[in-house]
Amino acid sequence: MLRRLYDWTLSLSGRPGAIWALAAVSFAESSFFPIPPDVLLVPMSLAKRDKAWLYAGICTIASVIGGILGYAIGSLLYDSVGTWLINAYGYGQKVEAFRQAYAEYGQWIILLKGLTPIPYKLVTITSGFAGYNLVWFVILSIVTRGVRFYVLAGLLTRFGDPLRRLLEKHLGLIVALFAIGLLGGCVASKMFF
Repeated sequence: MLRRLYDWTLSLSGRPGAIWALAAVSFAESSFFPIPPDVLLVPMSLAKRDKAWLYAGICTIASVIGGILGYAIGSLLYDSVGTWLINAYGYGQKVEAFRQAYAEYGQWIILLKGLTPIPYKLVTITSGFAGYNLVWFVILSIVTRGVRFYVLAGLLTRFGDPLRRLLEKHLGLIVALFAIGLLGGCVASKMFF
């Protein structure tokens, strides 16, 4: 099953709608969707390494725009949609502590959590809820998401062939490690959020 999904994702990179799918996942992941854009970015960049930088740019722009939606959810809809999303991820009781931390460390929270596997939607929604400055939120989001996606694009461009062989040879193990990393990020965010 993993192999078919991987092959499908590789074939997606040649389709005209691939960029739109990547943008949609990047946008949604920053505000409400649980799957990170890496699941499309990595195979698409391996299939067309000459477009890895373009893909990273699309992920960055779409992620920041999605982050603005997440910020709006936290700022304008926290009592309804924002609370539901935060509670759905199990962080309801820790939001106040996180909000207070924003007053002192907001820029570092955005920069550091934007680079980690901790779901970025938690940062975007809480940034809006905490009333963090929107202009600075956007600037810091561009920096942190850009670094995250462009570093990945650089690694895939530079080491693409060995990484692709490694991925194809050990697909199950790599997917399991990715899932563990994602789960670990969620657990870490519960501990430190």
